Amino acid sequence: MGRLLALLYGIVSYFVFFVVFLYAIGFVSALGVPKTIDTGAAAPLLEALTIDILLMSIFAIQHSVMARPQFKQWWTRLVPKSVERSTYVLFSSLALVLLFWQWRPIQGLAWQINDPRIAMAVIGLSLVGWLIVLTSTFLINHFELFGLHQVANNLTGRPMPPPRFRTPLYYNFVRHPIYLGFIIAFWAAPKMTMGHLLFAAVTTAYIFVGIMLEEHDLTTVFGDDYRRYRQRVSMIVPWRKSA
Repeated sequence: MGRLLALLYGIVSYFVFFVVFLYAIGFVSALGVPKTIDTGAAAPLLEALTIDILLMSIFAIQHSVMARPQFKQWWTRLVPKSVERSTYVLFSSLALVLLFWQWRPIQGLAWQINDPRIAMAVIGLSLVGWLIVLTSTFLINHFELFGLHQVANNLTGRPMPPPRFRTPLYYNFVRHPIYLGFIIAFWAAPKMTMGHLLFAAVTTAYIFVGIMLEEHDLTTVFGDDYRRYRQRVSMIVPWRKSA
């Protein structure tokens, strides 16, 4: 019964993630959702800046701290190891829900593309960014990344396989295609308000901090294999030789 409950918990957590991911596309790109990055309750500039930066900080701290190996060692004393990843995914999704709900728009334009054909092309580029994010997760192991593999193996009593170092497709050109996809999605905007600019700038800065932490962990796990990969493949700009 406990294993079945863990599976149901993992499925619910994944469903919450997927809905939030789809909403994030609409939120950033202003497509088909009731509240976007440029809509909602207006607030004085200082208040809006404070709230928005606090919301992004909550997500960044949660997302980074819960991903650290030291935290996982402590956390799995309190929650079963089989649902650790699902819990991480659920908490990350809820942090984003809070951000979407409480985000304060900041008006004023950094740029705006008035030509409808160019504007549609830029929106298309943003959607390509989101597609890169999603397909990159499947190239490694989408269902392990979001906790379903763990709860399914737990149900059948099979241990999780040891991590394998692989570099499929995008990963032959750039070490972090998921982050590259997010950067494209956040910055490719035909109308860049100051609020959107704040969001894109802060999240991009966080991405580079996340890369630094993630690469430290990957080097610890994969050793020389990952060190040689870093020397061979660019971090974030495709086909640019790594430093």
